Amino acid sequence: MGAFWIAHVHVTDEETYGKYARIATEAITDHGGVFLARGGRHVQLEGRDRARNVVARFPSLEKAVECYNSPQYQEALKFAKASAERDLVVVEEV
Repeated sequence: MGAFWIAHVHVTDEETYGKYARIATEAITDHGGVFLARGGRHVQLEGRDRARNVVARFPSLEKAVECYNSPQYQEALKFAKASAERDLVVVEEV
């Protein structure tokens, strides 16, 4: 069963966040992730608005969590934590 990696992001430092994005993209694709949405247009209907929204589909919840915990993604995450406020959740498909 597949899973969705959903991130809502407020970028505070574009240059540093770009470093995160380059490394994270490789980690996500290396773990079978495919981007479905990545910073495009959106309409906030409820809750806190974040300018950047990302959705990636993984083959399974386990592969998404494996990606997050991978050394490559953890390296990327250092840049994200220094340059953005983020919420990230992985949700299994039904």
